[in-house]
Amino acid sequence: MLETAKKETKQFKKRFAKQTLTLVTSGFGLVAALAWNELIKEFVKEYVKPFFGESSGIISLLIYAVFVTLLAVLVTYNLSKIKENN
Repeated sequence: MLETAKKETKQFKKRFAKQTLTLVTSGFGLVAALAWNELIKEFVKEYVKPFFGESSGIISLLIYAVFVTLLAVLVTYNLSKIKENN
């Protein structure tokens, strides 16, 4: 009985550590995504809007959306390749 409790406690600690690591990693991923979001928005504001003029709202948003999508696909693809190799 005591041996079972010790084993369950050890498993709980491992699962807790794994879940905590997942949450912390996700949190850092969110912070990184927000930083990239700000960088891309600033890039569009500084370089795209002046190129297309002040009435470039839809065009700027389209360029932003395409850029973010391409970046997400590229990162996801590369992470998948890394995971496959491990």
